Amino acid sequence: MYSYTNNFKDEDVYINEGRVMGGVAIGIILFGQTGYAFPPGSVENATTFNFPVHFKAIEAASVGSVVSSRLDPVVLEQLIQTGNEMVQQGCRAIIGACGYFANYLPDVVKVMDVPCFFSSLMQVPLILRSMTPGKKVGVICANGSVLTSAPVLKNCGVDDPSSVVIAGAEILPEMQKILTGVSHYNPVKLEQGIVEIAKQMVSENHDIGSLLLECTLFPTHARAVQDAVRLPVFDFSTLINWVYSAVVRQSFSGYM
Repeated sequence: MYSYTNNFKDEDVYINEGRVMGGVAIGIILFGQTGYAFPPGSVENATTFNFPVHFKAIEAASVGSVVSSRLDPVVLEQLIQTGNEMVQQGCRAIIGACGYFANYLPDVVKVMDVPCFFSSLMQVPLILRSMTPGKKVGVICANGSVLTSAPVLKNCGVDDPSSVVIAGAEILPEMQKILTGVSHYNPVKLEQGIVEIAKQMVSENHDIGSLLLECTLFPTHARAVQDAVRLPVFDFSTLINWVYSAVVRQSFSGYM
């Protein structure tokens, strides 16, 4: 998987049986059933990334089956199957394109041979360690009530729930359109709502030192959030770019 670059030796190059593509180090598992658009910045939009990604949807995954405190055994089975198929095609890391896929993370990593990153919330422990003790991470998520009742935070390494302040975007009309899958929403109005949530969160919680946007659609609006609150803003795009930089290392050039 890590063997070959464009610096070929004068010898045969071999691939695994069944492999039909190359150059896709990041595999992204998508919902098989959606009812919303994917603007640039969203994890589901290939133009978000400066490198190739391999998308594959699993039919059992939807807002209803994944954004939930209940685990669906069919979703788990398809996550593992699809992850292994992506590895066969050369993917070096697997992304789950919904923060609530972390419900399944412990069971998936037991059987996968590559690292799996199933939630932007996996960044929270790292962010907390970077800040003054007592500072918190403000989390804006797709559904706050589900996040607090599901094992997502624990599975992402957040052992102390009091270290995060959670605000659910399900209160926004545009987010309700996304969660109910009506096939349309207004990104401008969604951004306005997310920015207002962020401003209120920071205003009411002076111990917040960074924000994290959980949903795969929210990186589109990260710049607007940062302009409003003047804090570091993490999301799925910061996670995926970091993962890619680790699994596809670049050479350094310069002089001394």
